[in-house]
Amino acid sequence: MSHFYGTVQGNRGEASKCGSKASGIRTYAASWKGAITCWTYIDKETGNDYVRVEMTTWQGAGNYALLYDGPIGEYKPEVQK
Repeated sequence: MSHFYGTVQGNRGEASKCGSKASGIRTYAASWKGAITCWTYIDKETGNDYVRVEMTTWQGAGNYALLYDGPIGEYKPEVQK
């Protein structure tokens, strides 16, 4: 059974993917100016569901910045690894 679930909507309809506790799930949303990536995973120390959100480069464009790395379902801006 899937632990993580993701969907994407574009001009060809919606698609979905599942991720396990071992694999997590990673997404990219990109443009000509850069991208955002989101990775869900299990935190090894706590066993809780976490998400890492980053602004990143795409095809040589854009900059990198860690936007959030913390628990899913509750925003904790002080939690940055």
